[in-house]
Amino acid sequence: MGSPQITENPTIAVDEDEENGISAECKELIHGCRKEKGWRTSFLYEFQGFWCQPKEIDAILSFQKHYLARDSDVILATIPKSGTTWIKSLTFAIMNRNNVPVSDGNHPLLASNPHDLVPFFEYKLYANNQNPNLSILPKPRIFATHIPFGSLSESIKSSDCRIVYVCRNPLDTFISSWHYINQLRRESRPPIPLEEAFDMYCKGVIGYGPFWEHMLGYWKESQERPNKVLFMKYEDMKEDAMSHVKMLANFLGLPFSVEEEKQGLIEEIVKLCSFKKLKDLEVNQNGKSIKNFDNKHLFRKGEVGDWVNYLSPSMVHQLSKIMDEKLGDFGLKFKVCSTVS
Repeated sequence: MGSPQITENPTIAVDEDEENGISAECKELIHGCRKEKGWRTSFLYEFQGFWCQPKEIDAILSFQKHYLARDSDVILATIPKSGTTWIKSLTFAIMNRNNVPVSDGNHPLLASNPHDLVPFFEYKLYANNQNPNLSILPKPRIFATHIPFGSLSESIKSSDCRIVYVCRNPLDTFISSWHYINQLRRESRPPIPLEEAFDMYCKGVIGYGPFWEHMLGYWKESQERPNKVLFMKYEDMKEDAMSHVKMLANFLGLPFSVEEEKQGLIEEIVKLCSFKKLKDLEVNQNGKSIKNFDNKHLFRKGEVGDWVNYLSPSMVHQLSKIMDEKLGDFGLKFKVCSTVS
């Protein structure tokens, strides 16, 4: 499977330059949008019901206009810091196992960052006013996005392409996002305090948030059209990776044969795509694959329950209450207990 050849990775401005390079249409649009202080940039703008940066909005507008889905396409959707790199590597390994054996010492995942193998719509394909000809790519194509379900292109919603959605306990997502954003901020800008970031997160003001709206969009669609959207939780995947890899392959229409299972192929894929394996690879310790951020910062801990080391009991109570109020009535729940040893 080939990957689209995109020009240089986009660099997202972080201060007064955040509107530089965006289209006139986008500039006019954001000037009419509600805005709040951003975690990383000066402002986040409320766009189509979620919060976004200007250059992301510009790329999303282009994506919505130009992307034409194929029924064979696979779209990987996540909230940032919810296992995006992991689901990209697992899906790539599953879908390419007949072309490149998982045991191959030259497997693409050993030489390329998963974000280069499975490009984002908003950060690679349609960033910086690009409009690549994706029709030249061989089937099946794999793409990724952080865009909420309601703002996906109409061609995705009306086609038979498959969507895999991975979410994570909001308690852990918040802590992971807080660490990540502070790595992104310029040295001239001090780290955003945990309490300030937490308050913004609980109000829903974070990239592609509110988190509850993002989750519910894909959750509801997965309940109504289970053949269209596979909804998975990061914690469940960590607890039983093999079962979820098998589930993922079945959903993609590429189930493992009895012979493949006997040969231990599922275990090989889990091992190849494990957090430790990916983190230790030279390609993931150097270079940049997303925005202007070093690959090495994409891998921090990958643990379940790390929030217990940062959040006060009152914070846990506050966020747990929001989770219950916003998600509970729809049957979407997360464990609050920690599994960190």
